[in-house]
Amino acid sequence: MKARFIDTTSDPVAALVSAPSRKLPPALKWGFTAFMAVLVPIYWVHYGPANFLYFCDVALFLALAAVWTERPIYASMATVGVLVPQLLWCVDLVLHLVGFEYTGMTNYMFDANKPLYLRLLSLFHGWLPFMLLFIVARLGYDRRALKAWTAVAAVLCLVGFFLLPAPGEVPAGSNDAVNVNYVYGISETKAQTWMAPGLYLIAWMVTLLVVCYLPAHAWLRARYAGDTRLQDRE
Repeated sequence: MKARFIDTTSDPVAALVSAPSRKLPPALKWGFTAFMAVLVPIYWVHYGPANFLYFCDVALFLALAAVWTERPIYASMATVGVLVPQLLWCVDLVLHLVGFEYTGMTNYMFDANKPLYLRLLSLFHGWLPFMLLFIVARLGYDRRALKAWTAVAAVLCLVGFFLLPAPGEVPAGSNDAVNVNYVYGISETKAQTWMAPGLYLIAWMVTLLVVCYLPAHAWLRARYAGDTRLQDRE
């Protein structure tokens, strides 16, 4: 069986979060589990099972695994995958609240046609990155997360492109997940037309890696793995 250790001899911050104090608080475990127990059935009914293939939803399940197993790899993967996009979501929401439209990522949060409880549940996009950072600070950053998450994201993009509906392929007003992970462009109503669909998919996956995953990995590695040298041993 493999065990994890963190060398804290050169990092006082790491020493503060090392075992046994690095254990996650029970309130976080049970509180987040209760949230998931509410969110999953409601999202399943309103959005369908394909909705759980979005990067942010996969990150929720990785976070759930992290809080119960306390294995750094799960929280590390989720943080690499959603840190940059979800922080952008937070910025977009704040700008929308003060009267500016930035990316349109949070327009649905102000759609009166959507039940208020659904929009309140979607606020997890705002607090999830900060919860993940707290977990990583406690457990450490596993540097394998970049490769692991990139592989998962690639599979999710391929599934979204080849197996799930493209914009315009479901009836108007349907809540079924469309253009999951934006593999057909940034619109849920119209696929992009400025390049071939397959070429766009490749460009999109490369963009995610370069713009989102690599910067998040570099920062997390420097901040939470660097001198702590998170390792495996038999």
